Amino acid sequence: MKEPADIPARFQMAWNGHDMDAFGLLFHPDATFVNRFGTYWRGVEQIVAGHRRVHDSIYRDSTLENDAPDVDPISDDAAILHFWSRLNAGQAHPAGPHRIDTMILAVATRRAGEWRIQALENVTLVNPMTGETILRG
Repeated sequence: MKEPADIPARFQMAWNGHDMDAFGLLFHPDATFVNRFGTYWRGVEQIVAGHRRVHDSIYRDSTLENDAPDVDPISDDAAILHFWSRLNAGQAHPAGPHRIDTMILAVATRRAGEWRIQALENVTLVNPMTGETILRG
C-alpha cells in the first residue's frame, strides 16, 4: 500500500473475498489486533488464524463496507486512521442476517516503503444506556 488511506479499501476487499492471505498482508508481522469483542491478538499469525476461524464459519457469507478514513499523520512513517465499518452478517451467522456498525482505529506505519497496520482496534457502536447495538445514521 502506497498511502495509509489505502488500508480501509484493501481491508474491505480481503474481507469480502474471504481471502485471509490478502488480509494478513495488511499487517506488519508484529502487529496487534483487538476485535469488537475485546479479543487481543499479537502477531500477524494470530490475527489471521482468528479471522480464518470466523471466515470458515459464521462470517463465511459476510461482507464489509468501509468508509474513507480520517487520517492523522504523526510522522513521515506513521499515521492514525479512524474509519467506520459496516458488517453485513449472512445466513451462516447463528443470529441470522444482521448488520453491525463499528469504528476502527488503526495505527499504520511505513517500513521499506510500504504502509501496513501496526495496531488495530475495532469497537461496536452501541447505545451506552442499554448496551443494544445501533446503526449510525
